[in-house]
Amino acid sequence: MGSTQKVVVVGAGPVGSLAALYAANRGHAVEIYELRSDLRDPSTTPLNFTRSINLALSERGLNAMRHAGQPRLIDHVMAVTIPMRGRMIHGKLPNGELYEQAQDYDVHGRSILAIDRGGLNKRILDILEDMPNVTFFFNHKLTGADFQRNKAWFEVRDTETREQRPKEIEVQFDMMIGADGAHSAVRYHMMKYARMDYQQEYIDTLWCEFQIQPRKESQPGSTSKFKISPNHLHIWPGRDFMFIAIPSEDGSFTCTLFAPVARFEELEADAAGTQIPEFFDKYFPGVTSLILPEELVASFRQNPHLPLISVKCKPYHHSSSVVVLGDAAHAMVPFYGQGMNAGLEDVRILFGILDKHSRENGTAAAIEAGVLPADAAASQRALALAEYSAVRVPDAHAINDLALQNYTEMRASVLSPAYRLRKFLEESLSVYVPRLGWQTKYSRVSFGNECYSDVVAKSEHQGRVLLRGLVGALGMPLIAGGVFFALRYRRAADVGARLGQFMSSLAGFILHKY
Repeated sequence: MGSTQKVVVVGAGPVGSLAALYAANRGHAVEIYELRSDLRDPSTTPLNFTRSINLALSERGLNAMRHAGQPRLIDHVMAVTIPMRGRMIHGKLPNGELYEQAQDYDVHGRSILAIDRGGLNKRILDILEDMPNVTFFFNHKLTGADFQRNKAWFEVRDTETREQRPKEIEVQFDMMIGADGAHSAVRYHMMKYARMDYQQEYIDTLWCEFQIQPRKESQPGSTSKFKISPNHLHIWPGRDFMFIAIPSEDGSFTCTLFAPVARFEELEADAAGTQIPEFFDKYFPGVTSLILPEELVASFRQNPHLPLISVKCKPYHHSSSVVVLGDAAHAMVPFYGQGMNAGLEDVRILFGILDKHSRENGTAAAIEAGVLPADAAASQRALALAEYSAVRVPDAHAINDLALQNYTEMRASVLSPAYRLRKFLEESLSVYVPRLGWQTKYSRVSFGNECYSDVVAKSEHQGRVLLRGLVGALGMPLIAGGVFFALRYRRAADVGARLGQFMSSLAGFILHKY
């Protein structure tokens, strides 16, 4: 892409804003269109009509911001984050005593970072606003697009004249970037042109938001504004549901109840509101000492009960004219904390591929020199977007699947001895035999930049190695004893058959657990 290109970004959230920043730093004329009002305005209503789940920022997102060409961005972002070094599992012992059990994310002490979505968004938008080649268009709804003629149409939703029919404007562009969320209008219009495979799934889970308020300064013995540890993601696992709490800068915690639809319907039917505190006392011990019962009931009734969606599609582009990023391409459930990180990584990878094709083919220099016509530039861009789809689709599908799997881990597996045994073995190998390159799957995902699909492949390989090791460790004494028994009692054939059946069952059990 040369410096004369016009890039239209639809969606001014963190992913769209970062994509605009990457494009603007390359000298392109950038226009950002957003359905809502200015997202920095506190009165702007989020699309979910609630504060979103606090974000977990990890290495992939940070790495994407490091490559944005704005050194002050990463400094500003890091200044408002809270490191979370692990999970804090809450529960109750058989004698009724409450307990907390810390599970570090990483044996090397690395942390993920809690950050407010609005605060992150504001910092990127503020940088963009100071750039002369960037223009914002808030309250603009994408209503149509022609990706053969590179034209788009937007309704202008003037808040002062809502009773009138919205006027429509036509916009010409060289490339459109769709970063407009799980229900993407860009993707919808792109599907009319691209032969796109599309899969959408709502899981049998709703979520509702609650708040743990900061500790009052007047409380005796209080040394922190946080009622519980600010450096952990707190989990109350309930097997089929869970309650989590993520710290905020002001000392509060944004909390989320995840539960099956049927459970929400039971609690919604409770007119008196007595079942809600009872439900929390039974399954999430200790929460009612952090959130007053009446506040639990009020939050449950006032805050929306929202679904969780998983979206997969391919390809992510059409020709040279449009590409989708973030949730528009691969909306995922929030249980791996990778939704935004994967979206920000999309931006880095996309522009890395565009830059590579520009360098290899001399596109940028040729356009600036007036040598390469615009249609040739479009051809080069089409090749780059095709490569982006080919590279990114397998990785995005992999993290979508991991996010779904991690819901089971967070609400149930964290209590499993088998889960803790595998984590211990993998972390021990990482520390004591580092040349093997052994890491937990979570560490690879959250603290590295390997392709998600490679992470899955390596984790599965490690699982097979562990399986063989465990089968060997458990099986050899049994085999030796079986041989001895067979030789002594001359029933080798029968014993061998029975031993084979046992070893097969043992292998199946371990495979199921791991």
